Amino acid sequence: MSIAAINVRNQFRGVVKEIIEGPVVSEVDVLTPSGLIVTSVITTRSVKELGLQVGRDVVALVKSTEVSIATL
Repeated sequence: MSIAAINVRNQFRGVVKEIIEGPVVSEVDVLTPSGLIVTSVITTRSVKELGLQVGRDVVALVKSTEVSIATL
């Protein structure tokens, strides 16, 4: 399956900046070319299967059914 075959409109190219690995889930920070950081929480098993490591080029795929906003 290619990335083009995935029905996700929000795709951000970037580089893995940091991985905080836990026993079950891990946080992966992706630094985009514009300087924004996209953080994903995925299973640690997926981190290993994808071969993720700091400095690797990746695409962050964002699909959300809800975005909440609160005033300050």
